Amino acid sequence: MPIARTAAITVLALRVAYGAALVAAPGRVTRSWLGPAGGEPPAAVAVRGLGAREVALHGAAIVAAVRDRPLRGWLALSIGGDVSDIAATAAGRGGVPERAPLATAVVAGASAAISAVVAAAVDR
Repeated sequence: MPIARTAAITVLALRVAYGAALVAAPGRVTRSWLGPAGGEPPAAVAVRGLGAREVALHGAAIVAAVRDRPLRGWLALSIGGDVSDIAATAAGRGGVPERAPLATAVVAGASAAISAVVAAAVDR
């Protein structure tokens, strides 16, 4: 298997793990992002939904990778999720911990950049 495809599977697997963590422990995983509200029942519903979508999207992309199918579209969707996390956190900056917008921009921005590098290398 080409190194770019192996890198893509690794990135995608980390995203599946993150999604599973959001489902299993929404309050703990989102504490620095959403503050204590992330563990409250109404927010936990949305966070678990987000986690399930992370698992589904990135799990399907892993299946595509293993079957030697194109991955750029899947990675583009992943980047879109990262960008939406940045935008949503910035828009809600009054209701999240003070450092959350910058931290989200750094973490989600790095994730998007990694996905973009992998997308540029895969499916050649």
